[in-house]
Amino acid sequence: MALVDPHGGGALRPLLLEGEALGVERRRAASLKRLPVSSREKGDLLMLGIGGFTPLEGFMTQADWQGVCDRMATASGLFWPIPITLSADAARAAAIAIGDDIALVDPDDDSILATLRVSEKYAIDKAHECTSIFKTTDTAHPGVALVMAQGEVNLAGAVKVLSTGGYPEKYGDLYKTPTQTRALFESLGWSRIAAFQTRNPMHRSHEYLAKIAIEVCDGVLVHSLLGALKPGDIPAEVRTEAIGALTAHYFVGKTVVQAGYPLDMRYAGPREALLHALFRQNYGCSHQILGRDHAGVGSYYGPFDAHHIFDTIPKDALQTQPLRIGIAFWCYRCGGMATGRTCPHDDADRLQVSGTQLRKWLSEGSEVPPEFSRPEVLEILRAYYTSLDASS
Repeated sequence: MALVDPHGGGALRPLLLEGEALGVERRRAASLKRLPVSSREKGDLLMLGIGGFTPLEGFMTQADWQGVCDRMATASGLFWPIPITLSADAARAAAIAIGDDIALVDPDDDSILATLRVSEKYAIDKAHECTSIFKTTDTAHPGVALVMAQGEVNLAGAVKVLSTGGYPEKYGDLYKTPTQTRALFESLGWSRIAAFQTRNPMHRSHEYLAKIAIEVCDGVLVHSLLGALKPGDIPAEVRTEAIGALTAHYFVGKTVVQAGYPLDMRYAGPREALLHALFRQNYGCSHQILGRDHAGVGSYYGPFDAHHIFDTIPKDALQTQPLRIGIAFWCYRCGGMATGRTCPHDDADRLQVSGTQLRKWLSEGSEVPPEFSRPEVLEILRAYYTSLDASS
């Protein structure tokens, strides 16, 4: 069997220039007006560059923005669940004309990430975007806060990406493009691949979800977010080491591929679950694992809202399908991990496993039950928290 097609039914469409074309565009970009982008916009640019957002050609128009907010589809009818937009403050936008080429600048080091040919300038109803995407306008929600803080004017247009943002240099083999994961899956003989989204180290619940997926698929892509997180989250390099220790000791060889991607979290819950499935299709994954409160934050979404949203979209919207699994826990009477579909016992017999609780115990130096996390993982995480204490 073949891998799933890239989203939109065609070939992958990476927008990162290479060779002579890259050198020519970089020299041209040096003379263009410069627009700094946000961390979120940088991640979106890099995904456009590597083909993760195939088949998009750049930042969305007003009609695209409206359609994505209201119908989860661009003006052309392409399924898309979250707007991919670029903003500027009013003063910068006023100095940019329709048809201008501008250089988009990295917020971290002022280097040029891409060029954009501006096809449209427009204002949006930020509250409408937040209500549509996040189901709230509460600025305590980190995704809402980012939208409300962005510039007053959106700039649409096709982009030419000129940079990988330093990710390959920082993360090495962990950073894989959709072209690379597809080639790797084919070399392994895989066609049914489940993506496991993580911004945390994997505890026993995550291990259980991944092993369920391996029972029905050829393998699992443990796909770590490498972009910006919220305060208190564990850095990617620590997560990577901990996940590597877990898979080395508790998984059959050649059933797990670990990789990372350059997006920031939006914490959009159900809508972000759809975006995860969409770009995992571009990476070659046939399934997206969905556990409890996928891509959620706080109490803004129900525990299974991300499961249910897949039932509301057209059947042909995505080839990548949800692999929906209930809340996993350790049951002392069962003597192992289970969900409500397999365990008949009461809450008093269950140890609920969550990343939030694990981070709390570790930051406080508390004991962590072995039913919660593997000792090899805890050793790595304790060393990280000890280093924080030593440097504070």
